[in-house]
Amino acid sequence: MAQETGSTVERGRVYRERRTWVSGAVAGIAGGAVMGVLLSVLLTPVIEVAIPALVGLSGGLAGWVVHMSISAVFGVLFAALVTLTPLADYTDRPLALVGVGLAYGAVLWIVAAGFVMPIWLSAVGFPMAPPVPNLNPTSLLVHLVFGAVVGLVYPYS
Repeated sequence: MAQETGSTVERGRVYRERRTWVSGAVAGIAGGAVMGVLLSVLLTPVIEVAIPALVGLSGGLAGWVVHMSISAVFGVLFAALVTLTPLADYTDRPLALVGVGLAYGAVLWIVAAGFVMPIWLSAVGFPMAPPVPNLNPTSLLVHLVFGAVVGLVYPYS
């Protein structure tokens, strides 16, 4: 194995020596910030009412804190996905990671926004819980943006 500054060459691919989980969290926070702005503009009640209600809170600031925390966790899960699964073989180029990020955002939209969030809100007694599945097209857009930003930022964080 040849050594380079900050990199290791292995089987013809260059891997940055980085803290993978931290990179995932940073990418998740970046994606969450962009997504949060879009939610604030396009789906204001989601970030100000529904997201904080998941943990028994209310208000826009609480919504942002909860949203950004969830975004960091989803960023770490993205890091696990692209390092611990066969997808690792296809994500050695930044553009490929954006593609994986878009697919990841779509899956999050279906699973997290479409099923988990409405079920969770019903379970905590939130009176305005959306129906299951909750597959709002605007929500798809913001989740795709989240995934694209995560895929774009991840290799550089």
